[in-house]
Amino acid sequence: MSVAPAGTALAGGTDGPRALRPLLDTVLDALTTGAQDRSGPLPPGGPDVVARAVRDTCLPLLSDEGTDPHTALRTLVHTLAVGAADPADPHCAAHLHCPPLALATAADLAASALNPSMDSWDQAPAASELEAHTARALAALVYPTATAPDALVTTGGTESNQLALLLAREAPRPPGITGPLRIVCGANAHHSVHRAAWLLGLPEPLTLPTPHGTLDPATVHTCLAELTGRSGPVGPVGPVGPDSPVDPILLIATAGTTDAGALDPLPALADLADQHGARLHVDASYGGPLLFSTTHHTALTGLSRAHTVTLDLHKLGWQPVAAGLLAVPTPATLTPLAHQADYLNADDDTEAGVPDLLGRSLRTTRRPDILKIAVTLKALGRQGLGDLVDRTLAAAQTLADLIDAHPGYELHSRPTLTTVLFRPTDADDATLATIRRSLLTEGHAVLGRATTPTGLWLKATLLNPHTQPGDLTHLLKLVEGHTPR
Repeated sequence: MSVAPAGTALAGGTDGPRALRPLLDTVLDALTTGAQDRSGPLPPGGPDVVARAVRDTCLPLLSDEGTDPHTALRTLVHTLAVGAADPADPHCAAHLHCPPLALATAADLAASALNPSMDSWDQAPAASELEAHTARALAALVYPTATAPDALVTTGGTESNQLALLLAREAPRPPGITGPLRIVCGANAHHSVHRAAWLLGLPEPLTLPTPHGTLDPATVHTCLAELTGRSGPVGPVGPVGPDSPVDPILLIATAGTTDAGALDPLPALADLADQHGARLHVDASYGGPLLFSTTHHTALTGLSRAHTVTLDLHKLGWQPVAAGLLAVPTPATLTPLAHQADYLNADDDTEAGVPDLLGRSLRTTRRPDILKIAVTLKALGRQGLGDLVDRTLAAAQTLADLIDAHPGYELHSRPTLTTVLFRPTDADDATLATIRRSLLTEGHAVLGRATTPTGLWLKATLLNPHTQPGDLTHLLKLVEGHTPR
């Protein structure tokens, strides 16, 4: 059987691999030359230069007759690679944007070629079974003593947090618990918490101050006591007392803040949630992979007491986007997501034993993102992933040591995870912002920015487990070279 022309050949079936192979050679060549031509973590020149390069090389995109498939593929992939922020470069350290493992990326190719859709079993027979086993294995890391923990696959922390709020809103309520769900979080919580409350029609979260970067248990206790009527009124809740109806409460803790990688005091917050009858959700998008590490997993003590936990393996898990999960201690927690559409999960099919997938996401069509995760777990095991976590956390400590030892730099605090906040001594906020933008425009380094009560800081978020001390020394020299004397 002949293979269709490169532009119209399909990726699946027995002929798919033959059609893909020459195209993959073109892609790999374009990725190689693109990285070489960029020669750094970011394309130099800033937004206008990048925009002009895309226009000049890629337009028009939709012509009447098209062009040679290999030429189109080579041109656009090369342009994308030249103009990429490359998280594999040790000087690309601004965001929670990890360099993916080649292994996971290769697995993702298979997912794209086979193209299962995870909304019904007859579109994804093996993928749905693989997802079930992989999700349960990861949920068991979070809830090691639970009988049947489970997890949903999501697009990342934002979707997971939204699902957590939805499940809390829809959870069964004891007698006397009325009114809308009240959310209590810290100023250190991810912005998706507030957006999810808005999307779900919930009251604006009560946002507690976190002047030292984490929730203070005493402040949380006062807030929860007021909400449950034990210490008088609080804000928009109105007058309450011992006999007044009580709103359901969701307390949100963070295990790995976006700005500084800080961990809220999980055991104390779990105690307070129990004491005041609140649900507890922990956003462990960043810090969750510490569970793989035999050295660092104890930093997450108390995580298993949460009703829901967000994980995100496209941060400290080295997966291509997207690779999020929401873990729960029991499948009953997911009951509110049940949904029926006759063409996807007809009742008689379900009764006959066909798995029902529709209640495992708010999305209908969704990719088999579990494949790359499963391949990574199978190949590296807990020890292999734990080693990558340990090495990356060690690199952050090395950077902190270099900053501490340098007379021209100020370290904000010792890193908890892999985020290091620092700044040139006596540099004001405007100078720091200028340094960061200059490095971006030149394409020499990609650093983030974080605002704390003590002002603006440069943020280095290290996620490359192969970063060497010399890379970090060079990074500090790049900043030093842009610091006014």
